[in-house]
Amino acid sequence: MQRIEAALAAARKCLATRFKGASHLFVAGSILRGEGNAFSDIDMVVLYPRLERAWRESFVLDGFPIEAFVQDPETLAYFLQNDAERGVPVMVDMVANGVIISDAPAEAAAIQQRARQVLAAGPKPLSGAPLDALRYILTDLADDLRAERPADEIAATAAQLHPRLIDLMLLGRNRWTGNGKWGPRLLRRLDRRLAEEAAEAFKDAVLGKPAALLSLTDRELARHGGGCFDGYRSDAAESARLPSGNVPH
Repeated sequence: MQRIEAALAAARKCLATRFKGASHLFVAGSILRGEGNAFSDIDMVVLYPRLERAWRESFVLDGFPIEAFVQDPETLAYFLQNDAERGVPVMVDMVANGVIISDAPAEAAAIQQRARQVLAAGPKPLSGAPLDALRYILTDLADDLRAERPADEIAATAAQLHPRLIDLMLLGRNRWTGNGKWGPRLLRRLDRRLAEEAAEAFKDAVLGKPAALLSLTDRELARHGGGCFDGYRSDAAESARLPSGNVPH
């Protein structure tokens, strides 16, 4: 509790000094959940009435590393929608579950309630082009693992495949996914046995034994129509061009 109170005091100091003119703070992170360690930081969403553009910045205050995501209502709405479309609730979770520091708590609570509704609704269903792209990437990486190759190459390929497999496991079950440590954490919340199977398969693959990871990948792909390679196409954006004279030499 003492560390939580110290973290909240640091957040209030931020609002009073570094972010003068901001309307609200939503303070989140493992320290606020009582799960922090010596390397944990404070995450906060800082909301101003109006900004030219949103930004993110990192700094240390009173011994706490702080990650600040500075928004106004319109940029926040954009990132909440973007989270739902990507299936990764970074901003959504911070606002939905953060501790509010505000001179207008009712207004901040209304914003938090909207974020909680987004979180409860879950991610955009995984289908169409996003599903095909994920299937294609997993198929390509799995084929790399099927070939005879040195153990370090197997480990490197498995490190690319593992988080994308977790994405398919979670998003394919209409659940939020997460970056880094959040992927395995959310998979454990969904299905502990499946999470343990994935963890053990990844450990074996890192040691040069990819059979279990390949079996799990094939099984998950089969839930969504199998592998995807022959006939797959992904169009570049129309803006992806420069005059030929601009090509670097």
